[in-house]
Amino acid sequence: MRDFVYPPVVVAIKTLWKYLGLKFSFSGMENIPAKGGAILAINHIGYLDFAITGTAVLPRKRYVRFMAKKEIFDHKLAGPLMRGMHHICVDRSSGSSSFVAALRYLRSGEIVGIFPEATISRSFEIKELKTGAVRLAMGSDTPIIPTIVWGSQRIFTKKVKANWRRNKFPITVAFGQPFIVKKGQDVDEAEGQLRQLMKDLLIKVQNEYPDSHVGQRWAPARLGGTAPTPEQVEIEWAEHLSQKARNEEKN
Repeated sequence: MRDFVYPPVVVAIKTLWKYLGLKFSFSGMENIPAKGGAILAINHIGYLDFAITGTAVLPRKRYVRFMAKKEIFDHKLAGPLMRGMHHICVDRSSGSSSFVAALRYLRSGEIVGIFPEATISRSFEIKELKTGAVRLAMGSDTPIIPTIVWGSQRIFTKKVKANWRRNKFPITVAFGQPFIVKKGQDVDEAEGQLRQLMKDLLIKVQNEYPDSHVGQRWAPARLGGTAPTPEQVEIEWAEHLSQKARNEEKN
């Protein structure tokens, strides 16, 4: 696959990282295959996760084709860049086309990045996963690389004002050992195994993170942070849906 847009975008992204003074720590690089298809199953804690993960893969001389929601592709500036970098548009009203596109990429030897939680986790814990990563692995006979990003939520995440000041935040990306989905394996069973691998890797990354989590808005309650718990997030979401339904009834 010929890339004309990806290289200059990489330069721009690296310039942003330099401006912000971020201190990157990448581990498990040997788990990224030098060639051939693979799926990166990435936790989702902030809006920069895709760019940070893509940066972490660059030393392996590989580009990641990310699955991203249609709204990004519809943006007049971001859309042409996303298409130029051969990322995969996910239209939730018609998910089959994006699934087929991802399968085609994997079978042709590309690395596909997917956020199996589907949305940003406001608790910064691993949410329930969608089964897309597992089904892609089954359909393409490619490994899943559990991938954890940590620290990106300190810059730009959901319902928190973005911080674009030069702060020299530590940013960690860890690639776990390849997870091979067995042929004929139950999808839900494999999804549960993947989620546990991601949870274990997240805990390891958090334990090795150089800054304290105590009292921090960007840290989960489990580590003494002030982010909402998964239970609180669920309650807030239920209330949101209830209010939305009431508004629709009025209209």
